[in-house]
Amino acid sequence: MFKNALVSVANKEGLVEFIKPLAEKGMRVVSTGGTAKLLKEAGINVVKVSEQTGFEEVMDGRVKTLHPRVHMALLARDYVKEDMATLDKIDLQPFDLVVGNLYAFEQALAKGLNDQDLQEFIDIGGPSFLRAAAKSFSRITTVCDPKDYQEIISLNEIGIEKRKALASKVFYHVSAYDSMVARALSSEENNKFNEEQKFFSLGGELVQSLRYGENPQQTSNWYRAFGEKGLHEAEILQGKALSYNNLLDLDAALNTLLQFSEPTCVAVKHNNPCGVATAGNYETAVSKGLAADPVSVFGGIVAINGIVNDSMAKELSNIFLECIVAPDFTGEAQRILATKKNLRLLKAGDLSQWKTKFDFRRVMGGFLVQDTDQVEQEFSADWKIVGKNPSDEIKSEMLFAMKVCASLKSNAIALTSHGQTLGLGMGQVNRVDAVQQSILRAKQFHSQAKEIVLASDAFFPFPDSIEKAAAAGIKWVIQPGGSIKDDDVIKAVENHKMGMVLTGTRHFKH
Repeated sequence: MFKNALVSVANKEGLVEFIKPLAEKGMRVVSTGGTAKLLKEAGINVVKVSEQTGFEEVMDGRVKTLHPRVHMALLARDYVKEDMATLDKIDLQPFDLVVGNLYAFEQALAKGLNDQDLQEFIDIGGPSFLRAAAKSFSRITTVCDPKDYQEIISLNEIGIEKRKALASKVFYHVSAYDSMVARALSSEENNKFNEEQKFFSLGGELVQSLRYGENPQQTSNWYRAFGEKGLHEAEILQGKALSYNNLLDLDAALNTLLQFSEPTCVAVKHNNPCGVATAGNYETAVSKGLAADPVSVFGGIVAINGIVNDSMAKELSNIFLECIVAPDFTGEAQRILATKKNLRLLKAGDLSQWKTKFDFRRVMGGFLVQDTDQVEQEFSADWKIVGKNPSDEIKSEMLFAMKVCASLKSNAIALTSHGQTLGLGMGQVNRVDAVQQSILRAKQFHSQAKEIVLASDAFFPFPDSIEKAAAAGIKWVIQPGGSIKDDDVIKAVENHKMGMVLTGTRHFKH
């Protein structure tokens, strides 16, 4: 089927089994470095690339396939007589099969190599010959994924549509690789997105095809971004395969969870936290988190930043949940939760490594990129305090409330007390409705709560929200401020003998 192949791979998985039967049928094999050595040891006759080019590999293999006698054999057009005549003139046989993949830059990046060592893993020759071969898909079969080997061997003939599909895969492979290198080398200041960055690309690799997307009529795939840590690294200990909506909710839960260092439990439903709690120990945090909104948590996702033990597992097993994600689960906890056969358990390991640098959103005709929102971790002396002066305990509660509020879809309001959410209002088209929603939820399950803090993700345009909060017995408010009606809002706070902190920082989440 194939007459002349160029083979040069970093990932050598399954290569011998792929090339050997083709070589035994008379296919000529041109190869480089370690790939050539592997094939020779397997008894395959190999033509060194230096024999093809008449030029020895130099600079520790940096320059080997970058030669006209390689690229002419790749780029020659069989439908252009002059191209084929040029090859005949210099006794050069065109390639009809190219097998290649790229240096392990991602693994090198994970090792934290210095710049000089890291640059050795930036592939130049590989992308060059792969792109050249893929460009010539009308006559060349180009393979960059070992998973395609078996199918190609099984086919009697490779048609144009298959060659086009393989070529498309090559360009995705190379562009994803290049985007990883670009992100790794891009300069960042204080982990902020570069506002003047003219080009941006995001490449990834398929983790798995999902049953469907948000709805059954939508197809969906899950990809991991090269060079980044995250959900794809979690070990699924039990349960059904993750769905598109599971992954969105897990992401929302973990992004909220990563705001906290103390023992914390986060429950999420439909991409919004519905219950968040912190405590001195994980057992209490779980109890408070589930009790925050015992109705909404049904069918939700729970994230915990500590190891799940048997007592936590017993409490979690009392309600229907879709997923639980935590650094680990004890053996006894796994045995208890195993009775819930469809419940997904995700062992995440060190969650602190999962913080993402950028947010991406698709818009018509393009996409948006921003650095991730940084929510305040400490009470600032620069914040403006009006009305009553908060104690250290209330200041801590305000920080907790704002972290939760920043995780809700705007317009958003969070009511909390003693490290537990009481009522959350989110996704409203006006702020006073969000306040009303949060108060109604708090009254439903926490009517006896005292020292309630209200956090708002953006300023109050009018004092009406303060009036509603005061009527509900709320005494403490934290919000960004910045409204032209700030003075009216402040007067309402003072009239009701409340205390309010204005941070100057908005935390919208659309």
